[in-house]
Amino acid sequence: MIQYGSERVTQLQILAFEPRIERRDEQWVDIELGLVLSPATPCPEEITQLTALVICTTNGTIIQIVPLDEGCDCEFQFTIDEKEQIQAYIEQEDVQKAILESAVPK
Repeated sequence: MIQYGSERVTQLQILAFEPRIERRDEQWVDIELGLVLSPATPCPEEITQLTALVICTTNGTIIQIVPLDEGCDCEFQFTIDEKEQIQAYIEQEDVQKAILESAVPK
């Protein structure tokens, strides 16, 4: 993770994801991911409850990946490696299927 205004960079290793997928509108699907981190790469002390917000199109294309602290914007950003871990999870077949299913109007 990279804290805005800081030169310190840490790399989180994500062991598991806890997704909550919600259709926002006809164009966007929001995915809030709970993150289970490796004990070897703990969350920065400044963050209370880290989650990731992944904004996708209704066909599962990732538009944005942002870290949240207690559900709100925070002063951190994910590194490229961390975003790649999240992207690999989102691109799994079962997650893509869940995104497509959430995009169907009810």
